[in-house]
Amino acid sequence: MAKDKVCLAYSGGLDTSCILAWLLEKGYEVICFMADVGQEEDFEAAKEKALKVGASKVYIEDLREEFVKELCFPAIQCNATYENVYLLGTSLARPVIARGQIAIAQKEGCVAVSHGCTGKGNDQVRFELAFYALQPGIKVIAPWRMPEFYNRFAGRNDLLEYAAASGVPVTQTKAKPWSMDENLAHCSYEAGILEDPDVTPPSDMWKLTVDPLKAPETPEEFTVTFEKGLPVKLEYAGGVVTDPLSLFLTANAIARRHGIGRIDIVENRFIGLKSRGCYETPGLTILRSAHIDLEGLVLDREIRSLRDQFVTFNYSKILYNGLYFSPEREFLEDSIRASQKTVNGKVRCRVYKGYFSVIGRSSETEKLYDMSESSMDEIGSFEPQDTTGFISVQAIRLKKYGSSKIERGERL
Repeated sequence: MAKDKVCLAYSGGLDTSCILAWLLEKGYEVICFMADVGQEEDFEAAKEKALKVGASKVYIEDLREEFVKELCFPAIQCNATYENVYLLGTSLARPVIARGQIAIAQKEGCVAVSHGCTGKGNDQVRFELAFYALQPGIKVIAPWRMPEFYNRFAGRNDLLEYAAASGVPVTQTKAKPWSMDENLAHCSYEAGILEDPDVTPPSDMWKLTVDPLKAPETPEEFTVTFEKGLPVKLEYAGGVVTDPLSLFLTANAIARRHGIGRIDIVENRFIGLKSRGCYETPGLTILRSAHIDLEGLVLDREIRSLRDQFVTFNYSKILYNGLYFSPEREFLEDSIRASQKTVNGKVRCRVYKGYFSVIGRSSETEKLYDMSESSMDEIGSFEPQDTTGFISVQAIRLKKYGSSKIERGERL
């Protein structure tokens, strides 16, 4: 009798390797799925490990271009950020990984999909909401929420003992006291010693970026060209790149060598817990910052205000909470594109010892900025006397407000 198939999101680490062995123990045939979203990973070694443990097949899918074009670039278009600082690097990768996993599950006729997400984190929500949208009838096996699993494996030592007993190869290296998740956009660090929010991250924790204090003594300059809010060209000392994936990789390389994109925050998880996280987001940081600057030159004030207050805030929340495959995300992305029609131009940038700055911006097509009108040295087409009436109208309600406070003897 044929066994039911399960598609497991596999990383090659201790947790998912043990989950693979456990699913086999439960009588499933396991298809492993690995998504290449830009993490520095030995995929072939992980594949060999999964097959050795007992997976019947291992799929490795290169999703980097899809990740950049469909998630990272729209995030840049709307300046996405969660709680004002987090650039959503983990959240951005989850939709493409989930879509890739469901595609393999469907191809292989799997009855279920499985993952190794903790029962206290955001990723379990992100993956499973995506799974149910992509294939509404799919069964999800989440071991870290199943008492029979988490009571059996209370900690790392239990997993190591199970790995030894089950023939799961374990690399005997000194474990770093935190967990990491990496993709093309960023690397995150949490748990372990970082759970104390007053513990300073050790200097050897950061893997993507140079310590800003040890970054080159010479600043580096580059130019980013945008069309409709999307980065389409990056010019730097090493040449010119236009392909989306190459452009993003180049932005990463520039930012990494100058220590750009480190943050250390306490955030509010979707499930209600607070969590301390450290993040490195190099290329996304400089591309987003350049985009924000260009908008000051070419984007209408009221469009920018509406976008910032509604679209950016809600799009970021949707990404963070795992609601990418939703009607509201489609609506907001239409709004993002509509807001970016005039965001065309170039931004000249400089990076130096962890600091990003804009040294100039220009646009050949969008003319909202008028040097003559804004100049302090000439009158131009703007009549200064017109401001008198503007101030008078604006002052009407403030005069009423001030009068009422004075009559009550209250201090303004």
